[in-house]
Amino acid sequence: MDLNQPTQENVEYMIETIKSKLRMATGSAMQASGFSVDKYEDLKDIYDMINSKERFSISEVEALVSELGKLRG
Repeated sequence: MDLNQPTQENVEYMIETIKSKLRMATGSAMQASGFSVDKYEDLKDIYDMINSKERFSISEVEALVSELGKLRG
């Protein structure tokens, strides 16, 4: 998958991967449709950072979820 292209399909893929990596119990609250391609670069930065780590502390997860929340809408 070429994540260098800002498409809605890539947004959906990254959101699903992020939810899986963060083991989000409230993953259903974070729907890919809530994220615009306009915020693609910011979302990709978060996606890349999440993919670079195996484990996250609770405070890291909270900070990441907060950042993702800012990108919605």
